[in-house]
Amino acid sequence: MSEFQTMIETPSSCAEAPAPAAAPPEPDALSEMLRSVRLTGAVFLSARLTAPFGIVSPRRYDERMPMAHLRHISVFHLVAEGDCVIETASGGRRQVEAGDLVLLPFADQHRFYKGSAPDMVFDPSLIRQGPIEGVWTVDYGGGGQETRLVCGFLESAELFTPVFRSLPEMLVEHAGAGTVGGRLASTVGEIAHLVAAAMPGTQAMLGRMMELLFVEVLRRHASRLPAGSKGMLAALNDPLVGRALQLLHADPGRRWTADTLARAAGSSRTVLGERFNGLLGRPPIDYLTSWRMQVAADRLRHGRDGIARIAADIGYESEPAFARAFKRVTGMTPGRWRDGGGDNRELMPLQFKAPIPAV
Repeated sequence: MSEFQTMIETPSSCAEAPAPAAAPPEPDALSEMLRSVRLTGAVFLSARLTAPFGIVSPRRYDERMPMAHLRHISVFHLVAEGDCVIETASGGRRQVEAGDLVLLPFADQHRFYKGSAPDMVFDPSLIRQGPIEGVWTVDYGGGGQETRLVCGFLESAELFTPVFRSLPEMLVEHAGAGTVGGRLASTVGEIAHLVAAAMPGTQAMLGRMMELLFVEVLRRHASRLPAGSKGMLAALNDPLVGRALQLLHADPGRRWTADTLARAAGSSRTVLGERFNGLLGRPPIDYLTSWRMQVAADRLRHGRDGIARIAADIGYESEPAFARAFKRVTGMTPGRWRDGGGDNRELMPLQFKAPIPAV
């Protein structure tokens, strides 16, 4: 039947039957993950660079720098004008041009350059407060052709979600290659316009736009993954594993077993386990434990429920059992996490850390 109900003529004495209720939409596991990460976006830098130039991001952010107070960040660079090369700490290199968008999920050290630039520099004195509150400016280079960058960040309190670990160190959307859709290109253009106009009161708008850009880039990246890819985004694209993930995310407190999950997903335990391991490198119930801890960590940090309530909601029969599981995964008790212990990334065990390349 089509989306619209067929009109049928009936006797006036007959009561009209109510239209059937629409089926609820399937849970969106990717959206659930993004909600748990609690992204907060902002624009922090407007840079005017003239060829030749070579500039490197700081290795660490200290008190002299914007973003010094942030815990876990991903960085966006919008190329508003001109072109240049961006190079990551591991040696990854891409040519970018006006309209392009660069996402660095882990904000590792990186470099921009153009022409026969002198040695790469980073000098905090180059960074000055701009006319928009919270947006700094840089004006640097040899006086040749201009390249203008608008730089933003996305902060996440809990960066250990599998979504981030699935991403490459650098994602580039090429406007010139036709890969940026109208909505994405329009948002990039509007951000560049607002920053250039330096209108007061626009920082909140800029932040929301950065968040929208991240979600759109993430979805586009997931849609283009080649066959044989692994990781969370590839798993979400897989019909069977994606269905299992939707079930786990929709009801993490249910007493799931490998058998009940397989039946609910329409598969056998063996087939689901093999597909899960192949894409995510772990069995379904092991993943469920990590997801429960992700949900618990978010509620501990941002909610007011007691630890016993949180434990019950995510499937633990007792608070001590939950506390043991939480400490095994995070390295600290739920109470310490709630008090801010999770802000120190060095305290977090390896399975919760994003794979940031050494610099």
